Amino acid sequence: MQEKEKENEKTKTIEKEKNHIKKDKKVNKEIEDLKAQVAELTDRCARAQAEVINFKRRKEEETSLRLKYCNEDLLMKFVQVCDNFERAIKMDDNDLSDEVSKFLEGFKMMYTNMREILKSNEVVEIDCEGREFDATLMEAILVEHDKNKPSRVVIEVLQKGYMYKDKVLRPAMVKIND
Repeated sequence: MQEKEKENEKTKTIEKEKNHIKKDKKVNKEIEDLKAQVAELTDRCARAQAEVINFKRRKEEETSLRLKYCNEDLLMKFVQVCDNFERAIKMDDNDLSDEVSKFLEGFKMMYTNMREILKSNEVVEIDCEGREFDATLMEAILVEHDKNKPSRVVIEVLQKGYMYKDKVLRPAMVKIND
């Protein structure tokens, strides 16, 4: 009987160990599942943080660009006014009456002030006469053939072009040699 009791105890012990092993496996599986969940959630969180950082950076760049070129429309209109002043002051004031000459002198002063305002806002004239045609800065309006000049060289500037900071505000309208 003692032997049977020992055997029963052994069987019970083995059963207990099997149950513990099953429980350990179940707990280990749960731990692995939880670790996988944590890794997935950590990855999601990192991606969401990166997305927020990228969104913020894009918005800051967009805002910076808007601020950088915020005066573009106003300056474009200002350039057109400068064109008109330039046309007016090109008049020959030698044969004009004294009163008209004074007006012309006033126009010249206003034109000078306007050019200074443009310069202070980083608007500069595109220098193109005598240079090779550049389609990013100029528009070829007329083409002329002159054997004495190289091909694709600007012969005459018909309307000045302007750069605003690092951007073309208005391309120059030019006549080029073919």
